[in-house]
Amino acid sequence: MTITRRIHNFAAGPAVLPVQVLEEIQRDLVSLPGVGMSILEVSHRSAAFEKVLAEAEQSIRTLADVPSNYKVLFLQGGASLQFSMVPMNLLGAGATADYIDCGSWADKAIKEAKKVGAVNVAASTNGENYSRLPRQEELKLTPGAAYVHMTSNNTIEGTEYKTLPAVGDAPLVSDTSSDMFSKPIDVRRHALIYAGAQKNMGPAGVTVVIVREDLVARSQKSLPAMLSYAVHAENGSLYNTPPAFAVYALGLVMTWLIRLGGLPAIAKVNERKAAKLYAEIDRTGFYRGTANNNDRSLMNVTFRLATEDLEKQFVKESTAAGLDGLKGHRSVGGMRASIYNAFPEEGIDELVSFMREFERTHG
Repeated sequence: MTITRRIHNFAAGPAVLPVQVLEEIQRDLVSLPGVGMSILEVSHRSAAFEKVLAEAEQSIRTLADVPSNYKVLFLQGGASLQFSMVPMNLLGAGATADYIDCGSWADKAIKEAKKVGAVNVAASTNGENYSRLPRQEELKLTPGAAYVHMTSNNTIEGTEYKTLPAVGDAPLVSDTSSDMFSKPIDVRRHALIYAGAQKNMGPAGVTVVIVREDLVARSQKSLPAMLSYAVHAENGSLYNTPPAFAVYALGLVMTWLIRLGGLPAIAKVNERKAAKLYAEIDRTGFYRGTANNNDRSLMNVTFRLATEDLEKQFVKESTAAGLDGLKGHRSVGGMRASIYNAFPEEGIDELVSFMREFERTHG
C-alpha cells in the first residue's frame, strides 16, 4: 500500500524532522544552489562544504550563545562513543570522575567510563527504576573531581532536568542528546556538552560536542587520533571525512530554529505540547504516567495502561490510526510519545483525541 500522507512519528530517534527542512533538502538534493552537485557528492575539502560546516557552527553559536573559548565539534559515533571519549580525554591518571546515575543511558556511560579510570557514582535512582532524578542533597561529590557527568533528559524513563545540579568548581559534562536546543541552555555552566543529532537537531550520523578550550588541552597525545578532542579541534572537525549530509541537514534545522525565534520560542511550544499530553494522562487514571511529576520530560512522555494486553492493543490501534512509534522502550515496556522540537502540535491533538476514544471503548 502506498502512503500518500505523512503519519505522526512519535519515535524516540531517529526522530521527526521539520517538514520545511525536508522540503528544502528535497528541493536541493540533486544540486546545491551555486554548487552544481549534491551534498551527497561534494568533497569535504571543498570550499562549498567548508561553507556548510561554518554556517552550521555559526548557527549553533548563535542559538546557544556559545562563548568564543568553546570549540564546536562535529563528530561521529553517536553519544555512545562519547561515553568513552569523555573519560579518555578528561579523566587523567589518579583522578576520579563523578557520575550522576539517573537513567539507562547514564548507566551505560558509567560502565564505559569505568573501563578508563576511577568513577564515583555520586547518586543513583536505579533502585526506583529511574522514575525520578537524584535530588541535590543526595549528591556525594568527590573533592577535586576531574568532572561531573549528567544526562539532561532520559528518553527511556521520561525524566528531564529543569535546573542544573550544583557541582561546585568541578567541570560539568552533560549528555544532552534528547533535549538539546529544546529550551535555552547556559553553555557557560558546562565544560562539555555532547548530543547525538538524531532526536532534536537533525538526522543520524553526526554528534555535536561543545567543549571548553581548557578541557581540550587535557587530551593526551597518546590517544588514537580519532578519539582525541584536540585532534578534531585542531582540524576543524575535518581530520577525516565528516558525515557531510548530516552536517548539512543539521545546519538547516538550526536555521529553522532561529527563524522560529530561537530557544525561548521553541521552549514555549514544547511546554504547551507536553502540557496537553500530560493533562490527558492525568485526567481520569485510565493512563498512568511513569515519571515523577516534578521530573517529567517535555521530550519523552512515558505512560502505562492497566495491562500489557491493553498496551499491545493501544499500540496496534494507534499505529493503524497513523500515530506511529508509541511503543515504549523494550527494556521498560509501556508507552512513550517522543515529541521533539519538530513534532507538530496537531499531532498531540490527534493523540489526545485517540486516547480519549480508546479509553471510551476499552475503559
